[in-house]
Parts: sequence; structure tokens; C-alpha cells
Amino acid sequence: MINKPDSNKIRRRKHLRVRKKITGTPARPRLCVFRSNANIYAQIIDDTTGTTLASASTLEKDVKSGLPYGGNIEGSRAVGKLIAERAGEKGIQQVVFDRGGYIFHGRVAAVAEAAREAGLTF
Repeated sequence: MINKPDSNKIRRRKHLRVRKKITGTPARPRLCVFRSNANIYAQIIDDTTGTTLASASTLEKDVKSGLPYGGNIEGSRAVGKLIAERAGEKGIQQVVFDRGGYIFHGRVAAVAEAAREAGLTF
């Protein structure tokens, strides 16, 4: 029997490799995306102080009420728009995008595109 590597272990290894180069500063915080099978989460993080400045997910009542299911592209677009709005309220216009070890495709790309359309630049 051949042992198949755990895909989440591989993703975490990729994420650590990327995090060596990408850090969030007060001028350009990090927009971090995490995706599960049923939901998607986004956070804007200042790594110098280790604080989360804004967050959004498909589990929130505002997003969840308008969607039948949070683990699809429509849910990702809603989260991207919401995180950009919350960043704008805090005065954040520029961020560094952290895809979290996932490929830039599908739901992760939908979060990025919606955040860009709502006013964030990265």
C-alpha cells in the first residue's frame, strides 16, 4: 500500500514557504485567505504587531443570509467585497495578498477579484 501525502500538509508547507517572503506591515497589511469545503474566510493582518485588523467569512449572518451555501464562488465574491469594505472603513487601501498555499484559481481568485473591484489594491 502506497502512502498518499496529505493535501493539507502539502498546502501548509507551501504556505510556510510563501510566508518567508510575504509579511504584512502597517502600511501594507496582509490579506490572508483560508478555504474549507463549506466556507471561506479572509483576514487582514498586520504581522509587525500580530493583530487582525479586519475579517470576513461566509459564516457571518450578513453573508450567510444572502447565500444558500458558503463554499462556492458566489460566497467567495461576497467575502471579498465585505473584506474590502471593512478595510476601507479602517483606512486600508493597499494590501499584500496571501493565497494561503492554495492555487490562485476558483474561490481564492474570486475573493481577490471581488476585493479589487471593491477598492483594494495589491
